[in-house]
Amino acid sequence: MTANRLSAGIILIRRSNDQCHYLLLRVYNYWDFPKGEVEPSEQAFDAARRETAEETGITQLDFYSQDTYYETPSYAGGKIARYYIAETHEHQVVLGINPELGRPEHHEFRWVSYREALLLLNDRVRAALDWAQQLSGCA
Repeated sequence: MTANRLSAGIILIRRSNDQCHYLLLRVYNYWDFPKGEVEPSEQAFDAARRETAEETGITQLDFYSQDTYYETPSYAGGKIARYYIAETHEHQVVLGINPELGRPEHHEFRWVSYREALLLLNDRVRAALDWAQQLSGCA
């Protein structure tokens, strides 16, 4: 039996003109929220903050709670993704250079509405979006 590998990320929300926009990142044809693997000596919440800063350059985060998160069912050989919710006023995204690749690991980013996100995300990530939409009061 394979042990589960945990990744952690943040569902970033930016409110503008009474509308909520979510930050999505694309690698190849796959869209997701900023996230990455939790290091052995790291807490999931700290990993989520680190990965978001590395992947987007966004560091000004207002979390709902570090004890409130959504975990996906196990996928891709034992991975589990844990998502926290945070709001930000930052809108500029800088796709960070992955030192192992020598380039950004993501090809594109978009701030999108809930409806736009539904069209881009797969079912597993869409469930996390629905959870965040409900908790955030975005309508």
